Amino acid sequence: MRVSTSKASRRSKKRWIKRAKGNFGRRKNIIRTVKETVVRSRAYAFRDRRVRKREFRRLWITRISAACAERGLRYSTFMHGLKLAGIDLNRKTLSELAIFEPAVFDELADICKSAQAEHVG
Repeated sequence: MRVSTSKASRRSKKRWIKRAKGNFGRRKNIIRTVKETVVRSRAYAFRDRRVRKREFRRLWITRISAACAERGLRYSTFMHGLKLAGIDLNRKTLSELAIFEPAVFDELADICKSAQAEHVG
């Protein structure tokens, strides 16, 4: 006796089509194209979750660097000075301080300069 798999295959196709919701043209209703689209979109999503972290770190470093340049410091010397002073603040926090709390960032810059002077001298 031949077994009908229409119910299972229909459920599977509906699942794929549900994942491809929002696409245009054949990408949302032709099952072969839907599968390609969904697999590719998930690969991009996986990759870009990591890329987003890189891009934000780059943005924070750019902001900190600009704030340091205003205070006569280079980014690398600023970060080294923080390490010497024993201040553990991440780049996100430092960039937020540079934007919203410039007075606090000025104090950090002064601490960095003094820590480097002690280290050298």
